[in-house]
Amino acid sequence: MDIGSIGTHLHTLLYGEQVGSDEFGNKYYRNPKKLNGRERRWVIYKGKKEASKIPPEWHAWIHHTTDAPLSEAAAQPEEWYDSHIPNLTGTLNAYRPQGSDEKGGRRATTNGDYQAWTPDS
Repeated sequence: MDIGSIGTHLHTLLYGEQVGSDEFGNKYYRNPKKLNGRERRWVIYKGKKEASKIPPEWHAWIHHTTDAPLSEAAAQPEEWYDSHIPNLTGTLNAYRPQGSDEKGGRRATTNGDYQAWTPDS
């Protein structure tokens, strides 16, 4: 556990009131004492700290868009939704288009329909 995690866990023990959890095992907390007119809200991630693992119903709550998390019924994904994929930037599974350095760095040549802009003199 890193220093930031120790401080967050200590703050959670002293001031946190658990509001709920999500399907990823993340736990959501609040401190009802208002600071600058707002209660403080935070998440303790299960596993790797990854902000993209916060589902929409909790994202709205944690960013003070709603006063309460969406209901379970509202949080049910439509049948056409894909399952969550974490942010893969910086990993071996990151998207690398043709022409990127990781794929040889050779981009396709232009097909002649490009004309460079030059300012009028």
